[in-house]
Amino acid sequence: MNTQIHELGLFAMADAVAQRRLRSVDLVESCLDRIAEREPQIRAWKWLDPRTALTAARQRDREPISGPLHGVPLAVKDIIDTADMPTAYGSPVYEGWRPAWDASCVALSRRAGAVVLGKTVSTEFAYFAPGPTANPHNLSHTPGGSSSGSAAAVADFMVPAGFGTQTAASVTRPASYCGVVGYKASYGDFSLAGIKSFAGSFDSLGSFTRHVVDAQWLRWALMGERRDARTSVASTAPRIGLCRTPSWDAADTECRQAVEAAARILSLAGSAVFDVELPSCFGQLVQHHKNMMAYEAARSLAFEYDKHRSMLSPQIRQLLEHGQSIAREDYVSARQAASAAQREFDMLMGDYDVILAPSAPGVAPAGLLATGDPIFSRMWTLLGVPSVTLPSAVAGNGLPIGVQLVGRFGADELLLAIARWAEPSLCGPPT
Repeated sequence: MNTQIHELGLFAMADAVAQRRLRSVDLVESCLDRIAEREPQIRAWKWLDPRTALTAARQRDREPISGPLHGVPLAVKDIIDTADMPTAYGSPVYEGWRPAWDASCVALSRRAGAVVLGKTVSTEFAYFAPGPTANPHNLSHTPGGSSSGSAAAVADFMVPAGFGTQTAASVTRPASYCGVVGYKASYGDFSLAGIKSFAGSFDSLGSFTRHVVDAQWLRWALMGERRDARTSVASTAPRIGLCRTPSWDAADTECRQAVEAAARILSLAGSAVFDVELPSCFGQLVQHHKNMMAYEAARSLAFEYDKHRSMLSPQIRQLLEHGQSIAREDYVSARQAASAAQREFDMLMGDYDVILAPSAPGVAPAGLLATGDPIFSRMWTLLGVPSVTLPSAVAGNGLPIGVQLVGRFGADELLLAIARWAEPSLCGPPT
């Protein structure tokens, strides 16, 4: 085949194993070879044990097909527990710690036949303090965060898919910066058992893949569903709401051009595209998200702050201390505003199938000491709605720019089907 094995997407790998065209060990060996070649530059992995991964792959090859991910390699963010690998949550506080359990998403992936290659780098407790990971498109630029390693590993063809999590923009931003598909599920759609809590009102599971069908396939595997991937694409052009959001002024010129161009491209593909005006109260949602996240994080990480404060980064200490200073009355008021906005957005979505919006203010910033601004996903994360980031443009400096499609709460399947419909127009045909 012209495509090297490690360049195949998750669905293509799963199909090749199911049809006995490839073995699991072929997939894992190809991915490990790619990692050996590129990891010294990318530094996407926190923990990798090639011998254990190959042993697991050989075991899968001896077994009958056990599920939709049988024999397929998968990356797991280091904020997610694994029983057979260390989980440090991106923090020296937990360096070398080994949970006695798999997180729900890991257990369900393994039930579906997946081979977990290893743990990918997370920022500290999935907040802002970065790890060492570089952007595969330019090693002097950030891959974004907090799901830095998973996004970079998928973008660099080290693995076909990786788990991420999102509390603000930890899936959408790295996906945009690294030029991959980032899917953030509706709040509560997947169990978060075994995932380190940061802000319980917002924490959500997500994934990084190179094609939308791969995100669909992984979702169905976790859900225990069997669907026909070849037909799970929107059959009619969707109604799209172009939402520049109250944060539009934070977007740079190339980001704005990418969003406007995506709207034109999808209109030419047959969609009806409408400008969306959000209610004025939505202008406060980014600040509400910041305050609620700080308040909840201060409680989620109380032990780490009280017992290991000196091992925490200045960024997270500042956040936790800010959260401790927020009055409960202000937190409750922000929650009430969020609930009201959720109801308003649900009514607004009666007029559209999806919303088109920026994923990030621009391309990945230069330097590895920060992970970029989450401003363009805070509002959607607060609303609890699903989103899919698609690579849609390349900036003048050669770095990718993504746009995000946002769906109605609980309408993840429709959102993914529409993203699949939009993908050839925005990203080009799948390779």
